[in-house]
Amino acid sequence: MSRQAAPTCSKQRGHATAQTASKDPSMMAVTAATQSNTDLATLFECPVCFDYALPPIMQCPSGHIVCQSCRKKLNMCPTCRGQLGNIRNLAMEKVASTVMFPCRYSSSGCLVSLLHTEKTDHEETCEYRPYCCPCPGASCKWQGSLEQVMPHLMQSHKSITTLQGEDIVFLATDINLPGAVDWVMMQSCFGHNFMLVLEKQEKMEGQQMFYAIVQLIGTRKQAENFAYRLELSGHRRRLTWEATPRSIHDGVQSAIMASDCLVFDTNIAQLFADHGNLGINVTISMY
Repeated sequence: MSRQAAPTCSKQRGHATAQTASKDPSMMAVTAATQSNTDLATLFECPVCFDYALPPIMQCPSGHIVCQSCRKKLNMCPTCRGQLGNIRNLAMEKVASTVMFPCRYSSSGCLVSLLHTEKTDHEETCEYRPYCCPCPGASCKWQGSLEQVMPHLMQSHKSITTLQGEDIVFLATDINLPGAVDWVMMQSCFGHNFMLVLEKQEKMEGQQMFYAIVQLIGTRKQAENFAYRLELSGHRRRLTWEATPRSIHDGVQSAIMASDCLVFDTNIAQLFADHGNLGINVTISMY
């Protein structure tokens, strides 16, 4: 039996070697098509910012194009110094509808290429998009990689308290403060860091609404491995909310706008508050 197996094995190895050495026409076609698409995409590069000029594409009288973002800041064509007119380059727009453009975060590792009509939507949720500071409010403009988020918080937002463990109490003090107020706390467990946010907003006719949510300092995929529970309790009452934490890539505002968090008004808050302080029990668990 060993003698019969030997030549069969030899033929299989020889066959595999022959396939590797030969040039697959279909692979050559794919490579050529990819190169052709890349060459076409470079024709749309803005000479100012090197991003892509996408429809509607405007040109100067000499035919030079510039992206819409840069065009708003320019008085003359950056290529020929001629006047920037309001001439649509319909031919380039037609070609653009067939070109697959790489994601703007390709240099950070994204390998996706899309039609220009799909590009903006993808880039808004691309996992390789830089992370913004997760602290609520618009005062901090920091951006960076996921690995830089925690060092940024520890250096620039030192006032934020961090509690250890999967079951803690998030104490929001002075909830009767006037106007819009944010309370923030960090929770560390299961080898990850979570940001707890309680946001009070002023609504119509003086009504105040509270929104409580948990964010993971991590990716959307990592967030899917966890669940969180928020609970207000006291005076023989209990109010709970359970959900999957949001990645800080998404931020809290989209959740608040969709009421995809623990939502309660001032009257509910007062039922559970103790001398103007509100304690929220927070439990993090893994699936």
